[in-house]
Amino acid sequence: MSQTHFGFQTVDETAKASKVKGVFDSVASKYDIMNDLMSMGLHRAWKAYTVAVANLKEGDRVLDIAGGTGDLSRAFARKVGERGMVVHTDINEAMLRTGRDRLLDEGLALPTNLCDAEQLPYPEASFDLVSVAFGLRNMTHKDIALAEMCRVLRPGGRLLVLEFSKVAAPLQKPYDWYSFSILPRIGSLVAGDADSYRYLAESIRMHPDQATLKAMMKTAGFGHVDVHNMTGGVVALHVGIKC
Repeated sequence: MSQTHFGFQTVDETAKASKVKGVFDSVASKYDIMNDLMSMGLHRAWKAYTVAVANLKEGDRVLDIAGGTGDLSRAFARKVGERGMVVHTDINEAMLRTGRDRLLDEGLALPTNLCDAEQLPYPEASFDLVSVAFGLRNMTHKDIALAEMCRVLRPGGRLLVLEFSKVAAPLQKPYDWYSFSILPRIGSLVAGDADSYRYLAESIRMHPDQATLKAMMKTAGFGHVDVHNMTGGVVALHVGIKC
């Protein structure tokens, strides 16, 4: 049986999805407040930059993968207007439900689908833009997911991957100290769950670095890929254009 990584653990591929599900089932209700605390609010700037780079126009069709609590879906919906469409998706029901309810509370009734990024239930060339924010590193077969994202984009369409990445060398030691000493304590105090945030820190270290992910996106069918490092490489936005 094939094996893969769940943080620093090696697990059967068939077990990873249920383990990741357990993490997000646990943190869904505290996800937004934890994002603010653990990033010191920076996640808002990272997402705002992503929306700016998306450069959406009225009438565009957008697929938000691993959309979670709906930050990007909400921002994209305001850009595409009534003639456009934003589809809010996630593989985790608890996260999707939290996001859907939050969007409805703000007067946004978006198409919301529970789906696996490795098997997207959409026809080829359905979207102008696909985004995945802080979700790719949790996927078992990242190459398959990237190929699926490419498939559902129209020619010339773009994929935006916002994800934790490899920090600049001078930041490595303080970043490791924060990730493994402070982050699990915040998770324990606020969300009652240190293990899920320990997994978060581990999963970041196991995720492909900027150059590797860029190469993976090119292999998946993106002819041009730009990389935008933010906060010293703590986060990177990869922008791929479909051939």
